Amino acid sequence: MLPLNSRMWTLGVCIVFTTGLLHIVTGNDGKSFQNTLGHLHPENSAEVQTSAVENLVVRVLGKDADLFKVTLDPDLGPKGKDTFNLKKLKDNKVIITGTSGVAVAWGLHYYLTTYCNCHVSWEGSQLNLPKILPDVNETVSSNDRFRYYQNVCTAGYSSAWWKWPQWEKNIDWMALNSINLALAFHGQEAIWQKVYLKMQLKKEEIDQHFSGPAFLPWSRMGNFRGWGGPLSQAWHNHTIQLQHSIVRRMRELGITPVLPAFAGHVPRDFIRVFPEANVTKVVSWNGFEDQYCCPYSLDPTDPLFKTVGREFLKAYTDEFGTNHIYNCDSFNENDPHTGDLDYLSNTGKAIYSGMTGADPDAIWLMQGWLFVHSEYFWTFPRVKAFVTSVPIGKMIILDLQSEQFPQYKRFHSYFGQPFIWCMLHNFGGTLGMFGSAGVINKGVFEARTTNGSTMIGTGLTPEGINQNYVIYEFMNEMSYRKKPVVLDNWFENYAVRRYGQADESIRTSWQELGRELYNYDGKTKIRGHYVITKRPSLNIEPWYWYDLKTFLAVWNSFVHAGNGTMKNELFKHDLVDITRQALQITADFIYADIKAAYTQKNLTQLQIASSHLLDLFDDLEKNLASSKDFLLGSWLEDAKAIAPEGATRDRENYEFNARNQITLWGPRGEIVDYANKQWSGVVADYFKPRWEIYLKELQESIRKQTAVPTAKLKRMIFNQVELPFSYSKKLYPTQPKGDSILIAKELYAKWQRFW
Repeated sequence: MLPLNSRMWTLGVCIVFTTGLLHIVTGNDGKSFQNTLGHLHPENSAEVQTSAVENLVVRVLGKDADLFKVTLDPDLGPKGKDTFNLKKLKDNKVIITGTSGVAVAWGLHYYLTTYCNCHVSWEGSQLNLPKILPDVNETVSSNDRFRYYQNVCTAGYSSAWWKWPQWEKNIDWMALNSINLALAFHGQEAIWQKVYLKMQLKKEEIDQHFSGPAFLPWSRMGNFRGWGGPLSQAWHNHTIQLQHSIVRRMRELGITPVLPAFAGHVPRDFIRVFPEANVTKVVSWNGFEDQYCCPYSLDPTDPLFKTVGREFLKAYTDEFGTNHIYNCDSFNENDPHTGDLDYLSNTGKAIYSGMTGADPDAIWLMQGWLFVHSEYFWTFPRVKAFVTSVPIGKMIILDLQSEQFPQYKRFHSYFGQPFIWCMLHNFGGTLGMFGSAGVINKGVFEARTTNGSTMIGTGLTPEGINQNYVIYEFMNEMSYRKKPVVLDNWFENYAVRRYGQADESIRTSWQELGRELYNYDGKTKIRGHYVITKRPSLNIEPWYWYDLKTFLAVWNSFVHAGNGTMKNELFKHDLVDITRQALQITADFIYADIKAAYTQKNLTQLQIASSHLLDLFDDLEKNLASSKDFLLGSWLEDAKAIAPEGATRDRENYEFNARNQITLWGPRGEIVDYANKQWSGVVADYFKPRWEIYLKELQESIRKQTAVPTAKLKRMIFNQVELPFSYSKKLYPTQPKGDSILIAKELYAKWQRFW
């Protein structure tokens, strides 16, 4: 038997799961790509998918589920494209026939929204069906093979604390929106623990490598190690059980789960076991110090890379099965140590061989963020060398932020490799009304029809969800729309179906939002950094791409909407959000007054403006506290609830993870406020106290005629507010308080005079 620290360490035989594969027809040069795709056939039978979608209909519609009959016909539409048919029967029922469980669920959603003016969103549903269902006889096919969902960061910013009920609802939402390709990343640390222990690493060495639950996406991508950890065995057991439920339900509905593959990042103590391994210490990411930064990166050209990759993937697919598509991002915000073309080509081959060593039918799905983030490194020849190192059709590239920085144009449709046109939209799960409807309305069709295009799908890749739902619904419709929509009409209809009814002013307001806030077409990078959510300074530069007077009119319309519209719970959610946005803007105006007063050394005016800003924080807190969707308490309690009963250490660590991620994001504020949340609780105990300290020191600066003590202020804010918030155990409500409508009316009357 060979010793495990030998370079000749060997692994067992892999298991291959057979389903249909992805076939792509291209010209000899790899650029004359034709959208000819074979089926990636759902793993489960038509009977299993039918049963799964029948249960979905019941979960969505309750007693009204009997109004719909579902059936599967895999040969219904064009090969490789999901299709559904809707037909009204004589008994006031609609039969939905689809090529898969996803297609049937999508058909249900299409009928509900298009024919019944209903609505299903992350925040809730409006499902007031007419007593007599509208007549229908329509067949709809997708434009592309895939509709993709999730960013690798979503698992940190949004779903870190989800249990099965939340995942079940999320998977239902996926199917209703025709999503048939989605990340399924749970359980990988538990599998890595098994693999590393088999390789004779020690448990404490492994524990030092894995981060805490809220930071796992960045640990997985090699950005840092250990922060917020260690992970307990209870966490590993939780993720294994949850992943089984997730992939089982996805497959039952016909959704293809994308599983993780080995990206090359290994624990520091890997070289204790394999001292001859060709490893490179990863460069520090965002200033993390050595205790938490810089795991080792095993060079893909080292034969050991394929061995480790094969062992992990074999163990993972032995546990969870496979549909042959794997995500691997080896260079996320972390460039290769050389740009040599042969090296990059050999690197791509090695990474892919790590997958095929366990699964000969593997397809590599890669986020294209590296090409956006490191444009200076990833030049035309380097990208070509890297992506064409894998057989054409065996790599799918997510053009991750196509709505703002599309890369497929720069790289000639990735030199023949298929890509998915993705809307990233959100960074860090921050709140702030924003979208690029006009760009999406044009860009998707342009990418699909460009000569030589290798586009095979559309995708949603937000870092965080539960914000700006309208732009995600709009993007999802691009999967079947045959031509651009009339935006005014679309946004007006959105208002009607979201609220069940909408008076004229609200319909007009949504049209205005579609023309202004949701029609950004610039290149400035938006990261949710607003005056109220940034560390205080005199160097913040607020900016707007939309007309502020128009938005004030929208706020006015929502505050004074008709009683019928106001009864809708989704309207109340939107009213809170619009009021939040309005107060966010108002804070920018007050901030300008603060800067002007300080520049003029006018203490009286500074005191007045300071009082206004602190008062606004109180009102923002009151507004957010009136909605269940804007509560810090829910995020914290969900985190603590993951811990088993009596597991005090886990419970405390999960709460710390949840608090730190949305504030300091690191031990010293390495990416402070990146994932900030305008939530009740955060406003009162984090955002406002920082400004209280800062404004007091500004006033002292004028009184004493001294410079602003910038370094001192940073230390004070860190030590008195930011760090204590991460470690606090204060409890926060999980239920809303106050009447959102009355509060919005009060705040409009109070603050609109600043506009």
